[in-house]
Amino acid sequence: MALLNLDPLNQRRLQQFRANRRGYWSFWIFLALFAVTLPAEFVANDKPLLIWYDGGVYLPILHAYPETTFDGDFETEADYRDPFVEDLINEKGWMVWPLVPYSYNTINYNLPSPAPSPPTAENWLGTDDQGRDVVARLIYGFRISVMFGLTLTLVSSVIGIAVGAIQGYRGGLVDLLGQRALEVWSGIPVLYILIILASVIVPGFWTLLLIMMLFSWTALVGLVRAEFLRVRNLDYVRAARALGVRDQVIMYRHALPNAMVSTLTFLPFILNGSVVTLTSLDFLGLGLPPGSPSLGELLNQGRANLQAPWLGLSAFFVIAIMLSLLIFIGEAVRDAFDPRKMPQ
Repeated sequence: MALLNLDPLNQRRLQQFRANRRGYWSFWIFLALFAVTLPAEFVANDKPLLIWYDGGVYLPILHAYPETTFDGDFETEADYRDPFVEDLINEKGWMVWPLVPYSYNTINYNLPSPAPSPPTAENWLGTDDQGRDVVARLIYGFRISVMFGLTLTLVSSVIGIAVGAIQGYRGGLVDLLGQRALEVWSGIPVLYILIILASVIVPGFWTLLLIMMLFSWTALVGLVRAEFLRVRNLDYVRAARALGVRDQVIMYRHALPNAMVSTLTFLPFILNGSVVTLTSLDFLGLGLPPGSPSLGELLNQGRANLQAPWLGLSAFFVIAIMLSLLIFIGEAVRDAFDPRKMPQ
């Protein structure tokens, strides 16, 4: 039904996207992985999903319950991994645990060997050097990497498209000054700025996103600018301007759709670069705060603990699969918008 609602051009583009089988299946695999990791708290958590106790239903994953709720001794939140609390609940009810009974910061104190512990039936991919479950950290790390990349790509693309559109459509002095300012801004060493800021403030998700956004919006400016420079001299744009149509309307209705064709083909690759940037910063210790679920931090642990190869290999394969899927999706999107590959 969705295909029938599209115009003929977009129908052909969708057919061409599907024709690239590698990119098409990569899209669905990536979508499935993201759908699993997005509700990470319901997949990997050290709190039960559901508790049936003494005729009542409790949802610890959504609400904090004191230990006294289950006839315990303390008013603080119950530790559901404590054998004493487990026995109290099992006497009058039962618990339903997530698929992975660990959160990204849960420390397993009952390891068969000192941390980092090798894979076991309880910790499928072992633990890191602090006794935290690797599978749980991979799930949360995948989610935060994709969310960071999507947010950075979306915001920086909007800014880059707007700047490139203004430069290309206005031309002249606006374009000249804009290009010189862009050259200066692009020459600022981002890594040095991050090192300086990391010594002043503690980087977080939003502060790191803001800093990266200040320097990543330049990726699409040149592409959009070139497209607007070409479109502004076409006959239908001149006719619309002669009829008194406002510049904002011409840019939005006539010039922007042409620029978006080439822009959309670059978005998966920009997303890929955003994920790599976050992973690299976390690996260098300049990214998310210590203890955050990060793929780059797990790679750093693998480098520091060569006797525990499951750390580096787990993070490597997750990053490699994620980036490969994004590259394949980008190739399929590029083919879908390539007029030379359109079915006749």
